[in-house]
Amino acid sequence: MSAVAERILRVLEELANSPEGRTLSELASALDMPVSATHRLLADLMEQDYVRKDERRGEFSLTMKLPSLGLRFLSAGGVVDVAQPILERLAATSGELVRLAIVDGEQLIYVAKAQGATQGIRYDPEMGRPVTLSCSAAGMIWLAGKTDEEAMRLVSKQGFGMPADFGPRAPTTFKALMPLIEIARANGYATTHDMFLPAMSSMATPVRASSGDVRGILIIAGPMSRLTDERMSALVPSLKATAAELSEASGVSPMLRRAIKGPNYAVSISE
Repeated sequence: MSAVAERILRVLEELANSPEGRTLSELASALDMPVSATHRLLADLMEQDYVRKDERRGEFSLTMKLPSLGLRFLSAGGVVDVAQPILERLAATSGELVRLAIVDGEQLIYVAKAQGATQGIRYDPEMGRPVTLSCSAAGMIWLAGKTDEEAMRLVSKQGFGMPADFGPRAPTTFKALMPLIEIARANGYATTHDMFLPAMSSMATPVRASSGDVRGILIIAGPMSRLTDERMSALVPSLKATAAELSEASGVSPMLRRAIKGPNYAVSISE
């Protein structure tokens, strides 16, 4: 990849993480690039309608052009059309947020969701972000299908992140993480408390192709006050049944058929 292309992608990624906008100096500092070079890249992106500038506040932000490309890609791939009604049923059953992440090379990306909570605390994070592997139920159950060496390589590549950004029980070392992955292997699903976010719980299980390969990960997430160990245990049959339904239905989606790369998942979803 050329240096210019790499810089353009870094600008887009930084702006994607800053929906409120960033000033020129903030972007240059965050990207560790000269102000003049950052300004030239922004000018090119503005010319192509990927970035806009708030002249009053001096902040740059993404237009809807890039998100619309992603939405068109998902629509053409059939992911949302196939998954949404199935996710909605599980959300109604669980009363919590249900999400679907698909395998994209060496990462997981959230692509669809359904909100089951009608009152009280509602957990509803942004879509389109990669799954944090080291402190999420989705990440742990995906890593459980890989060798220990491959799991550690993938986590090392992404990093553990800053402890302040996650819950107090988020693993920050492989010594803490690997036993959690082993539990997920044994159970065929993963659960977390107080890890990805303070006072939040999640549970996840794989969505698999007929070959056994993982296409995606199905997740239920919500506040610990509602999504207790007992409640998650009661939801395991519904979670696995919904994952099996998605596995069958996703055969009509070209994207999900292409989603899996790498070794087969080692745990049967029926366990």
